Amino acid sequence: MIAKPAFDLVFRHAVTRTSASTVDIGVADGWIAAIAPHLSCEAAEIDLEGRLALPGFVDTHIHLDKACLLGRCGHDHASVADAIRAVAAMKRDFTVEDVYARGAKVIERAITAGTTRMRTHVEIDPRIGLRGFEAVKALKRDYAWALDLSLCVFPQEGLTNDPGTDELLVAALNDGAEAIGGCPYVDTDPNAQIARIFDLAQQFDIDVDLHLDFDLDPSWWHMEEVCRQTERRNYQGRVAIGHATKLSALSPERLKAASARLAAAGVAVTVLPATDLYLMGRDATHNAPRGLTAAHRLVADGVLCSVATNNVQNPFTPFGDASLLRMANLYANAAHAGIGEFDTCLDLVTELPARLMNLRDYGIAVGNPADIIVLDTDSATNAIAELPDVLLGFRRGRKTFERQKPTLFRPGTSLSPSS
Repeated sequence: MIAKPAFDLVFRHAVTRTSASTVDIGVADGWIAAIAPHLSCEAAEIDLEGRLALPGFVDTHIHLDKACLLGRCGHDHASVADAIRAVAAMKRDFTVEDVYARGAKVIERAITAGTTRMRTHVEIDPRIGLRGFEAVKALKRDYAWALDLSLCVFPQEGLTNDPGTDELLVAALNDGAEAIGGCPYVDTDPNAQIARIFDLAQQFDIDVDLHLDFDLDPSWWHMEEVCRQTERRNYQGRVAIGHATKLSALSPERLKAASARLAAAGVAVTVLPATDLYLMGRDATHNAPRGLTAAHRLVADGVLCSVATNNVQNPFTPFGDASLLRMANLYANAAHAGIGEFDTCLDLVTELPARLMNLRDYGIAVGNPADIIVLDTDSATNAIAELPDVLLGFRRGRKTFERQKPTLFRPGTSLSPSS
């Protein structure tokens, strides 16, 4: 007698991005144990009825510590510098409890929008101290049941020109920060900041994720120094740059050369559509530039890229619901992606950011954690085109959220008394 395999849960009739037809996904002890056209077993079942199953969205760049601040600032911000100044003035009064509450609000929206992995950038300097870091550490702990949260610490207002910041960064790194970033364009010595960030990354054996080249003047940039440092430190595949809006202002020939340089150095690029579109080109009186780097075209040239949230309802971006699917759709619209490129647009919030964060256990594959979300559609192309509901989410095989499909009440439909 041959024993049937033992599963805790089986997803029936799932569409995955690698299957030619529907498959069953068997889960045991929180891990994906089998994937086959039909699994013969006795277990709890969920029939996906041909819907798309994904391993969850991956947000490589978000700022939980300064989210949801719109009610505290009563003026518009026309530039990156204005937004930095506005947050700098507010964050002196941030408390651990305040940062935690605002961050929790965004995390819960992200979870129900299908995000299962996230890297949050956390500001460290003498004005905020380690309060934001302490709050986000608590969020990481308290929401581990639904989401893997990684902390990337960085100096928003400079490093070499901001005494006390270096010591605070080191303290955060000693206390478990998992990546380090920077903002060279606000430093009086950008190259020295870049070098110091790489020094710390090597010392603590962590990845680098920088804010970089965030304007539309292509006559100068810090990209080359980052590539040089990456190669000098043998850090290929461990470095990312966020925004990089200067790339959107390059001619096709210069963009091709820049793509080749990034690919050769193993430096990834994260495009942040909501913020990049909001802040770039605001001084134009007409025919305003998008300021959005074409990530899907960089991918075609061998550059590892992601699309991410960045800011949610603050001076940098007064919009946001933490939905990466919406962000991918926004990106596809603004970047003039063709229908044949929609699959890559979905890659930019799933497979590619997982590679950028060097996640070794991501994906719907046997042996990986059963982190699965279900979209109310049947293909990657339709996921971008339709913006379908994310119906279900699971973390290690445990349901983390469920969204009910809307019900239409046609004329003559019997309604309950409460209706």
